[in-house]
Amino acid sequence: MSGLAADRPGDFRYTVAMVEMLAEQPIPTAVMLAAIGLALVYGYAQTGKKAAAGIGCVFLLLVPITFAIAEAWETDREQVEALIYRTADAVERNDVDAAVRIIGDEQVRAMAVNELNRFEFHVADVHRIRRIDIIEDAFPTEADVDLSVKVDVSGRGIQRVRVPRRLLLRLQKRDDDWFVIEYQHLPLIGGPDNFSNNTIIR
Repeated sequence: MSGLAADRPGDFRYTVAMVEMLAEQPIPTAVMLAAIGLALVYGYAQTGKKAAAGIGCVFLLLVPITFAIAEAWETDREQVEALIYRTADAVERNDVDAAVRIIGDEQVRAMAVNELNRFEFHVADVHRIRRIDIIEDAFPTEADVDLSVKVDVSGRGIQRVRVPRRLLLRLQKRDDDWFVIEYQHLPLIGGPDNFSNNTIIR
C-alpha cells in the first residue's frame, strides 16, 4: 500500500505533463489520433469488424476535442510567455508603470524603474524565448526564463541605437498570477558588461 502511495506524486506530475503537452502542442496529438482512427476505420473496411469502426470513430471524435482543450487550457508556460510579450509592448510604449507591474519585489521594481527611465524606447521586440522552465517543486511555483530581446533606444548621448540583449528572469506564481522576483540582462554572448544590472541569477 505504501508503495502505491509513493507512486502517486510521480503519476500526478506525469498526468500534468501530458495535459500541458496536449494544451501547448495540440497538432501532433490530433494527427496521431486521426491516424489511429483512420487506420481502425480502414481495418473495418477490410475485415468488417464493427468494433474497429466504433473505436476508430471515437478516436476521430477526439480530434476536435483536442483542439477545444488546447483552446480552453492555458498552461503555466503559456501564461509566462503572454506576460513577457505584454511587458515588451509596455516597454515599447514607454509605459514604465505597466512594464514594472509584473515585478513582485519592491527592490527589483525600483531598479527596473530606474533603468527604464534612463532611456526612450522606440522598439522593444522579443526576439526569441530560449526556454521557460517551470519549477514545480518550488513553493510557491517558480519559473526560470531565458530570452533575447531587441530594443531601439535613445538617451544618455545616443540616438536610436539598436541594442540586442539577453534577459534572464525568475518568476514566482502567487495565486493565479506570475510575478518577476529577479532579472538580469546581459550581452547575447558572454557574461555581464558595463550595461548589465547587478543581479546574478544562477
